[in-house]
Amino acid sequence: MKVAFPIRQECPPGACMCDRDALLADPAADIRILRLTKEEEKRLVARLENITSLEDLRAMQGRIQAQLGIVIVITPSDNEVRTSRGISIQLQEAPGLCRKTRTALPAAIRRGFDNKPEIVYALLNERDLLSGT
Repeated sequence: MKVAFPIRQECPPGACMCDRDALLADPAADIRILRLTKEEEKRLVARLENITSLEDLRAMQGRIQAQLGIVIVITPSDNEVRTSRGISIQLQEAPGLCRKTRTALPAAIRRGFDNKPEIVYALLNERDLLSGT
């Protein structure tokens, strides 16, 4: 398939299970995810590390989903949450999603939570865990 924009360089054989080649071979496939080159991923990681509020995080989630087709699900644990590690950050499986990206984006969001703990509190309040009901 001929692509009109720069796409992510393929991973070394055996290092990743992203199915990049199968994605490029399918003419009906959604290849937006391949727009996330290594340089763009670095910019995205830096942006996620510097989130300023829960609204900013939600806006970033929406833009990532709209522009790249990557769905990020962030949910607090049903048990007690003492640190940002008690919050589940998962990327939904999608063809073309690199192994490194699957770990880099959640790690960047956690670093953002560590930089601005009030985002974690807002996330917990959103789920009414601190309201007592």
